[in-house]
Amino acid sequence: MSFDPATLRYDARGLIPTIAQDAETGEVLMMAWMNSDAVARTLETGRVTYRSRSREAFWVKGESSGHVQELVSLRLDCDRDCLLLQVRQTGPACHTNRRSCFYTEVRDGAEVEIMAPVEA
Repeated sequence: MSFDPATLRYDARGLIPTIAQDAETGEVLMMAWMNSDAVARTLETGRVTYRSRSREAFWVKGESSGHVQELVSLRLDCDRDCLLLQVRQTGPACHTNRRSCFYTEVRDGAEVEIMAPVEA
């Protein structure tokens, strides 16, 4: 059975939430949005391509920073309305220069940064 990105369940803006996970460690790296064309481009090229909501444009992860995400696998959730990408991450995944965008934890009602930026 072949896969068609058009069969996914996108929101009213034509977007689907997408979680990037390190394929080796299982660490959750980031969450971003894709549309049908971004999914197709990612599958075609093996380079993860997102859809920027603020710029209304495609965003190939690492295109300007060099912090590339290479696709290992693409998984669909049971409702077909969320994607899980397992990736090989080069460098930090977060624009704050941290390994993961999930670097703040709530502990005892307070926000605590649990991950420092990567040294350049």
